[in-house]
Amino acid sequence: MRVGTENDVITARVGIAVQGVRVDAPVRRPQGAGPSDDGHVLVDGANAALPRNPDSPYEVRDGRIWHGAVDTGLSLTVVRRPRFYDLATADGVPYEQIARLHGKDVLATTVVQTCVRYAEDQRCRFCTIEESLRSGATVAAKTPAQLAEVASAAVRLDGVRQMVMTTGTTSGPDRGARNLVRAVRAVLEAVPGLPIQVQIEPPGDLGVLAELRAAGATAIGIHVESLDDEVRRRWMPGKSTVPLSEYWAAWDEAVRVFGWNKVSTYLLIGLGEDADSIVAGAASLVERGVYPFAVPFRPMAGTLARRDGVAGPSVELVAEVTSRIAGLLRAAGMTGAAQEAGCAACGACGVLRAAGG
Repeated sequence: MRVGTENDVITARVGIAVQGVRVDAPVRRPQGAGPSDDGHVLVDGANAALPRNPDSPYEVRDGRIWHGAVDTGLSLTVVRRPRFYDLATADGVPYEQIARLHGKDVLATTVVQTCVRYAEDQRCRFCTIEESLRSGATVAAKTPAQLAEVASAAVRLDGVRQMVMTTGTTSGPDRGARNLVRAVRAVLEAVPGLPIQVQIEPPGDLGVLAELRAAGATAIGIHVESLDDEVRRRWMPGKSTVPLSEYWAAWDEAVRVFGWNKVSTYLLIGLGEDADSIVAGAASLVERGVYPFAVPFRPMAGTLARRDGVAGPSVELVAEVTSRIAGLLRAAGMTGAAQEAGCAACGACGVLRAAGG
């Protein structure tokens, strides 16, 4: 039996984003910032980062995704291990500890792997940014020269087409943004023209946004995760001390500097907000030229949420929010692909691109 309608395919795409799939993936990311604990695959040729779940109702047979006896209409191929993972710097640091492949063609790195908000009473409950450092999977700080070396190899050997640079929050007034200025500049000297997205908290000095653009960054993510202050205080006790007014000011300045639909923010589905609340916030962002990258919260290993037994969102909630936000994006003429680099351009952790956003 095979799923026949477009709505059925989108429902299946949401299902695997939330419930994962029974498949082994050689490229995976078990810890770090963002929705990790995933395997990187291609679903109908597009990047997808799916939970690796041996109990998922979805499985792969002959390159297609099945839900029990139903062929979902989706194909799946795993992303092969990249060749640049076999290399190391002259001082012996494996390239894989400096930057990772996401999907088939995105290079991602956390330039500073520590965060001033990682103490338990301050830490975001969905984040494991320092767990990958503790496990030895990465190094605490990546130098501009290291990032340039790895990016050059990833483009040459594995066809990488874009790069994402994020950072743990630092104690300085720029909150880590100027580390990314130096990193972007170095990478583009080695690989001219590579689209790069940078990801930061709202900096105390908004002038650093122009520095990031001048260094060559293509797009920027300023991630709030929720626009509900009660949710922010509960889920992000440290980060919520940055008032939403600072986010709105930073988004507006970023749109001025980078351009309309070159700025994005994560919205996590499943932190306790209903669909209407999430969609209303997304609508406000779209009106200002900011792409609301709405993705399901994943209670991954190592997070405070997982420790406390917090479950992820329902398929129904993710499907409704995704469909409604995709409609807003289509009406505004905004697409993730137009960002050229970053999470919205990749789209792997959510379903918005599959839904037309």
